[in-house]
Amino acid sequence: MHSTTKPLTWQRWLPGLATLRSYQPAWFANDLVAGLVLSAVLVPVGMGYAEASGLPAIYGLYATIVPLIAYAVFGPSRIMVLGPDSTLAAIIAALILPMAAGSVERAIALAGMLAILSGFCSILIGLARLGLVADLISKPIRIGFLNAIALTVLVGQLPKIFGFSVNAHNLPERALLLAQGIRDGHTNPTALLIGTASLAIVLLTKHYRPQWPGILFAVVLATGVSAAYDLAGTAQVAVVGVLPQGLPAFKIPHVALVDVMQLMPGAVMISLLSFADTSVLSRSLAQRGGYQVNQNQEMLALGAANLASGLFQGFSISSSASRTPVAEAAGAKTQLTGLVGALAIALLLLFAPNMLQSLPSAALGAVVVAACLSFADLRGMWAMWRLRRVEFALSVVSFLGVAFVGVIEGIFITVALALLVLVWNAWHPYFAVLARVDGSKGFHDFSRHPEGRFVPGLVLFRWDAPLFFANAEVFREQVHRAAALATTPVQRVVVAADAITDVDITAADMLTTLYRELEQQGIELWFAGLKGPVKDRLRHYGTLAVIGEEIFAPTVGRAVNLYRDKYPVNWRDWDEA
Repeated sequence: MHSTTKPLTWQRWLPGLATLRSYQPAWFANDLVAGLVLSAVLVPVGMGYAEASGLPAIYGLYATIVPLIAYAVFGPSRIMVLGPDSTLAAIIAALILPMAAGSVERAIALAGMLAILSGFCSILIGLARLGLVADLISKPIRIGFLNAIALTVLVGQLPKIFGFSVNAHNLPERALLLAQGIRDGHTNPTALLIGTASLAIVLLTKHYRPQWPGILFAVVLATGVSAAYDLAGTAQVAVVGVLPQGLPAFKIPHVALVDVMQLMPGAVMISLLSFADTSVLSRSLAQRGGYQVNQNQEMLALGAANLASGLFQGFSISSSASRTPVAEAAGAKTQLTGLVGALAIALLLLFAPNMLQSLPSAALGAVVVAACLSFADLRGMWAMWRLRRVEFALSVVSFLGVAFVGVIEGIFITVALALLVLVWNAWHPYFAVLARVDGSKGFHDFSRHPEGRFVPGLVLFRWDAPLFFANAEVFREQVHRAAALATTPVQRVVVAADAITDVDITAADMLTTLYRELEQQGIELWFAGLKGPVKDRLRHYGTLAVIGEEIFAPTVGRAVNLYRDKYPVNWRDWDEA
């Protein structure tokens, strides 16, 4: 007797623990080595993204340790790495820095609350099984957004590489102050040399030896040179300094209710953007690993990781498409890799917080700039220009809005425009008058086949969308126009309705009006291929009581045959032409 065992409830909600419960000892060596390799990359990246977010570098390590642990428990993917993200850095900075008004403590609290809010948003979406809402952020919007973020973060990090700082909250102001700083001679040559050399090492290793940890090489070399020559004292090169000793403490950020309301739109956007990236990466990892992941559980795990990060002095995090391959290439088997990485960073903070005190800020800026260059997608913009200008325009609006209006404002403007395009397409869908084409079965769009021939006295009108209040009048007008332009006196109009998946009350009233208008002209209204549920809805509305129950044919071909049976004209010329 065959029986199936349903997964226990705790296994469904805590898939990471379920994986560890069935852990194979043979995996341990791989996970241990991969975790140590991963930690060497996580440290400089986390610190760099913290500074890009407008926070002290140490908080990037806090936002690395706790999310790795949370995802190891709740995450369905076996090797995905979560942590600070370059894409989110600009959003975080754009949200918290104007509100912080120069206060580091307030910026830290706002960043923590933003992570908590985005975590709650992700959890609610996951519990409601609404993970697909991330699809509202279409590819053109994402490409424009990422290019704007890349430019924003790039301009924000260049002053570090040039060895000075600027205080600005938007891209134009940052660019202006950067240019003025260079013009006025504020560049630190030593910092510029370290920054450009670090950037060159990261980019060259990525291009020629992608399996090598270029970020680690650059950071270790820059730190070693800085410490050996005391560049902080002799050349006034900005360095990270001594990190606070100890682990992040549980701390609820203290912010006012008005701050929470101001942060909420950004939290929703962070939740959707993070899930969009995490979902794609999670599915690709599962496909390569031969297992399946639940996208709603992925949303819950992402929310739990952000919630934990905010409660332990971190900030909003996401999956990493650059650090996850590091773990994968190092042989990671399970989320124990992430736990090892978190433990290694925790030991660093407990026993060796001075190890990175000589790390130049210019090197961290180079790490962030390299990440920005990796996700900028100019080729995608060019492809949209060639393939579909409307989507290119959406991408440009997204870019300009994010870069010059504001990150959150730009995204909402572009999403609104995308929804308007969606409404416009539904408002003005494709339609066609069908004709018979010699040598081809069925009936085809006359605009694409001008050699086609019409059935005498019959108009075949195809409508490629649901019928609803926004396009009902367009439908009515186009049916009348098709009948008016017919080459022979029209006796019947057949609507090819295979694509009409719904009819609302407004459209149903329009069909009644259209039926009566055509009837006054001596023209019958028929439908071909209308789906049963739609017909049932028309019956429920009472529409069929007016237009009749016998005006439906299963296919266009059958509708033509029924027409020919009723109107016994000479069909010989049409059949043999």
